[in-house]
Amino acid sequence: MSGDYDLSDQNLSLIDHLTELRVRLVRSLGIILIATFVCFHYAEWIFNILREPIAPYLPQGGLIYTGPIDKFMAYVKIAVVAGVILSCPLWLWQVWQFVAPGLYKREKKYAVGFIFSGSGLFLLGVFFAYKVVLPMAFHFLMTFGGETDKPMIAIDSYLSFVTQITLMFGLSFELPLILVILAMMDLVSRSFLAKNRRYAVMIMAVVSAIVTPPDLLSMVMMLGPMWLLFEFGLILVAIVERKKVAATQSQRE
Repeated sequence: MSGDYDLSDQNLSLIDHLTELRVRLVRSLGIILIATFVCFHYAEWIFNILREPIAPYLPQGGLIYTGPIDKFMAYVKIAVVAGVILSCPLWLWQVWQFVAPGLYKREKKYAVGFIFSGSGLFLLGVFFAYKVVLPMAFHFLMTFGGETDKPMIAIDSYLSFVTQITLMFGLSFELPLILVILAMMDLVSRSFLAKNRRYAVMIMAVVSAIVTPPDLLSMVMMLGPMWLLFEFGLILVAIVERKKVAATQSQRE
């Protein structure tokens, strides 16, 4: 099986790997920065979309701000988040370029599939957060405790809440892809993941509690999909293992 490795990639030193990581991070940041500049021109349109989940609960008809630069900084934050989402195929390509040296030659041909599946999962997580999680969270939070008190939500607080949820859901939906890459690199197996399922669920619960706002509903709504995606990842890992066995047998023959 050793002939299936690209030895020029496999023999990289720790310094080489760290240098490569730095290069990929700088390029990813550059890509996101360019996308941010593009998205800044559409920040008002994007802001109108982001405002929709909470709009029914704002009696004054909009969000508020108290500082002279608050709205400008809000547009900057919107542009950054939109830039991350818009450029996800490009920075995912940088991720692939970093992990590819640890794969077999035959597995490096899955680059296009990695980009498409990674982008699709990320966008699916963002869409799920926007269409399902945020409406349910705002319905619970904004109607809790009766209707006597009226909300006056600041732009900064709202955007922090929304962008944190959307980005974290986008990243969490990458879990099956992460498991597949780890399986390709022989770092995990289906039996190992299945055996340690309870610990994996515990870790996912802790992560959900940390990355979501401090309310139980957001945590549960992240943990549920992550658990399902973990189980889906187990199926994909099993497929990867079967393909590896089949490739090994064909080489021996």
